[in-house]
Amino acid sequence: MESQSHPRLTSSVNEAIRELIEASDGSHNADLVHDIVRQGLKLLNDVEHRGDVRVIQTAIRELRYAFKLFAPYGDNRKVTIFGSARTKPEKKEYQQCVEFARKIADAGFMVITGAGPGIMQAGHEGAGVENSFGANIRLPWEQGANPVIAEDKKLVTFKYFFTRKLTFIRHSDAVVLFPGGFGTMDEAYETLTLIQTGKSQMMPLVLVDKPGGTYWKNWNNHVKDHLLRDKLISPEDLNLFHVTDDVDEAVKIVARFYRNYHSSRFVGDNLVIRVKNAPSDTAVEALNEDFADIIEGDEFHVRDAYKEEQDDNDAPGRARLVFGFDRRGYGRLRTLIDVLNSF
Repeated sequence: MESQSHPRLTSSVNEAIRELIEASDGSHNADLVHDIVRQGLKLLNDVEHRGDVRVIQTAIRELRYAFKLFAPYGDNRKVTIFGSARTKPEKKEYQQCVEFARKIADAGFMVITGAGPGIMQAGHEGAGVENSFGANIRLPWEQGANPVIAEDKKLVTFKYFFTRKLTFIRHSDAVVLFPGGFGTMDEAYETLTLIQTGKSQMMPLVLVDKPGGTYWKNWNNHVKDHLLRDKLISPEDLNLFHVTDDVDEAVKIVARFYRNYHSSRFVGDNLVIRVKNAPSDTAVEALNEDFADIIEGDEFHVRDAYKEEQDDNDAPGRARLVFGFDRRGYGRLRTLIDVLNSF
């Protein structure tokens, strides 16, 4: 809807934008870039406060550069590792993170961290700089990029947490958290919220304690004793994360998630699940019976790709399992993916 605070942009302005785009060197998504330029021009009338416009300007700059940085690695699965910047190398959690990052890299994944010290540096040490991305944040007292990633081209520094968080989630195929402070808790809850509400792709979320540790165990007890008991979440929401103190199990949870499942997207009211191996007719019948509670509309069926997927290069040639998803039961959807991975 057009703003009522100024007249509509004239046809001559729209034509000038088209000419500007045609005169530029780029060729990607001209229609979307056209709209971004139009929205930018509307700021001349809609937003008076200079500081507000600077937020928009900086956010666009940061996201544009981050997407450009990640683009050459779009076919590589990536795991974001969160945890405390204050964890010292002699701590068990640090050593666990090094081990996890090394093993997940060996399994074919790249690693994204916040590029600082502590758990972030441990993740880069384990994966190696060639398999690492850094998403740093400018803070008054911390943090410079850790020495592993500091000179690498796969490092981007953000001014805003919200653009940094969007970059983490947008480019992640899994999130693994080690113990940390307020920032780590924020990242855990935000990731859970985005998955629970369907605002991010479905992905494994693993919370790793030190052997015999209780950091995430006690957190999990709090979730059950207060959020679940008071019916502030659904029992199925507990399927959205796993708690473990075993690095090998953490690696296994992440890797097995993509054993058969590839990706998913909505086409109209239907959820399209891309898989390596399509379920048999008998298995589809069982899915319609076992997961009837999350079907709203079309039942499960296997089909070819929709024409709407032609602009989506994530899963060429993959089989499609399609159904009308109610868009509420994401905890059940997580269980469904586990079932598909068992085929």
